[in-house]
Amino acid sequence: MADVVGLECTECKRRNYVTTVNKKKQSKKLEKKKFCRWCNKHTLHKETK
Repeated sequence: MADVVGLECTECKRRNYVTTVNKKKQSKKLEKKKFCRWCNKHTLHKETK
């Protein structure tokens, strides 16, 4: 079953995005390069609860 997780910017530590992750198929934390509107650039976003 998919769980809802937030994506947090690694530079400013703000939670900008919400997505779903299937915990049965993925054991590592999700990392994506997304646009942060507070940093005004593309930064790495990591999975948070």
